[in-house]
Amino acid sequence: MTNMKRTRIFTYLLAFIIMLAGCTQPVKNIKSEEKMMQDQPITEADTEDTTNYFYDNAESYSLSLNPITVEGEIEESGEVDFSKFPLHTVIVKEALLSDNGNKFIGAYRYDGYSLMDILNHKTIDKANAKEFEPIIDLFVEIANEQGEKVIVSWGEIYYPIHLHEILIATRVMRIIPSKTNDLWPLPTESKLVVASDLLTERNISAPSKITVRSYPRSFETIKGKKPLFSEKIDFIQGDEVLLTLDKSPDHLPMMNYESIFYGRGRGIHSAQPFHGTLLKQILEPYIDITAQNLKEGFITVKADDGYRGLFTVSEVMNRNDQSEVLLIYHSEEEDGGSFRLYPACDFFSDRAIKAISEIYLELPE
Repeated sequence: MTNMKRTRIFTYLLAFIIMLAGCTQPVKNIKSEEKMMQDQPITEADTEDTTNYFYDNAESYSLSLNPITVEGEIEESGEVDFSKFPLHTVIVKEALLSDNGNKFIGAYRYDGYSLMDILNHKTIDKANAKEFEPIIDLFVEIANEQGEKVIVSWGEIYYPIHLHEILIATRVMRIIPSKTNDLWPLPTESKLVVASDLLTERNISAPSKITVRSYPRSFETIKGKKPLFSEKIDFIQGDEVLLTLDKSPDHLPMMNYESIFYGRGRGIHSAQPFHGTLLKQILEPYIDITAQNLKEGFITVKADDGYRGLFTVSEVMNRNDQSEVLLIYHSEEEDGGSFRLYPACDFFSDRAIKAISEIYLELPE
């Protein structure tokens, strides 16, 4: 073998070794680059107050996003394609329960993809559709790989006056006080953010699965029942009746809510005020405000004809917007009495259930 051939073979071998080294190196670099990207801001801060917007005065950072699947009572399950959706923005003051009272975590602007958009083109295949076709007894479970689970009602997603307030957040910005310059800790992973919650126990990190479900209890449904009337409400947990109401609870204050009462089918019902008692005050002796109850608890309101609507514990008892749920007593109404619900948080009247006969508390064990 000539020296020229030996040199050529050596050159090829050297090039091959360099190529192999180049192929193995990026695995380590990709991870470090991802970490660097999360550590680096993706938007600049408006430190000179060139706009009147308070929520751009600090840098925004990206949050790592895991694949998320949607499944349950829908026709087609699968992984979410986030490229189809616009970003939405919410502002949140985060606080958690603690032994010494509510513990403030920080104030943030979150940008992300709304649960409303993610579920919008999913065709519902209700397990109880033959018994009860309306969608207001649906709920959604959002879970992560750490075993945390959160429940959000269908009403919270599609019926509220303020839409797109439940996000899978992929960006975060601190809302920094101008005098103290407190730098709240920054999350690094994507997060479920429920902007209407006071205590933000439902804001779990790195959600990976979204499951659509319908209320599991079965009731007889009598469509078009006349007259529609129930003289009392039983509050039930499991098989136990915790409380029976046959009149307005006199020991609790009455609230007056001005209203434009509008239905999804019949349009305007009335512009009269509603006068009643906060449902959360009636429930307070029976529902402990714990992290688990706020995350997983829900309440189902059933009418005399089997019509029912589902609310989460958090949307009834943990609001930061004072758009509360009223229980109203009208025993003189022969059709629709004695009790009805008025959810001030809802745009439509679908969950304003009348002739209520039972309210079921479904709390995690």
